[in-house]
Amino acid sequence: MAGYFTDASLIRRIHREQVVAFSAPRALLMQAAHPVAFAGFFMSTGALDRPYDRLARTARVLDTVFFGEREAADRATAAVRRVHSRMRGTLSEGVGRFPAGTEWAADDPALLLWILATLADSGALVYERYVGALSRAQRDSYWEDYRVVGSLFGLADSDMPADSRELEIYVHDMLAGDVLHVSDQARELGVEIVLRPPVPITRRPMLELANFITVGLLPGRIRRQYELGWDPVRALTLRVGGEYAKRLVLPALPQRVRLRPARVIAA
Repeated sequence: MAGYFTDASLIRRIHREQVVAFSAPRALLMQAAHPVAFAGFFMSTGALDRPYDRLARTARVLDTVFFGEREAADRATAAVRRVHSRMRGTLSEGVGRFPAGTEWAADDPALLLWILATLADSGALVYERYVGALSRAQRDSYWEDYRVVGSLFGLADSDMPADSRELEIYVHDMLAGDVLHVSDQARELGVEIVLRPPVPITRRPMLELANFITVGLLPGRIRRQYELGWDPVRALTLRVGGEYAKRLVLPALPQRVRLRPARVIAA
């Protein structure tokens, strides 16, 4: 049975690249910078007791949508939507412009759009930094694929930017506006869970590399709110490393190393 996407779809072509996995920590930290999204998607589910199980489940659902058959994608996203429909609450304390008592719902289109936009924005950014440039037409195609993903999670067409330019304007306005604010709790938990996961000592160098990329690719305002240090020397190192990987390392890698196996992902 066919899936929502084919191997020619930009969303598959981009997310089959192993290196694009580096986009996930950036997206998570950007999501947690939204006080209401943090309350609705992180604090309310009990997932913080076992956060890596929750993240693994989310990754499996997205992989099912990107690479699996339609029936499996429909089942997975319907289950998520049922959970979201029951998740309601209020902010226990004021954060940024949101006062204590602000009501939230996990299926609020505004919150879902921010989650979706951070995934698409981060995926495109990491792909362009480490794999190759995307034309405007390819960016439009990539976002059109993400609009399909958004519809599966309950967003209407009118809830989402119509093309990649509108998406960029939306993300820019969110970063420049007063909605995003990293609370003390989000800062503590975000850094602990995203940047300091429990990994074997043999994988520490890879974690340090992932953290370096994550911190460097965060929008400056968000990075400062998380109180993560950065400077021009590290910025230059990140740019040079990206060009080296894009021009010399990735082209030399065999596909079995560079790409995630589509059949394994779908399974």
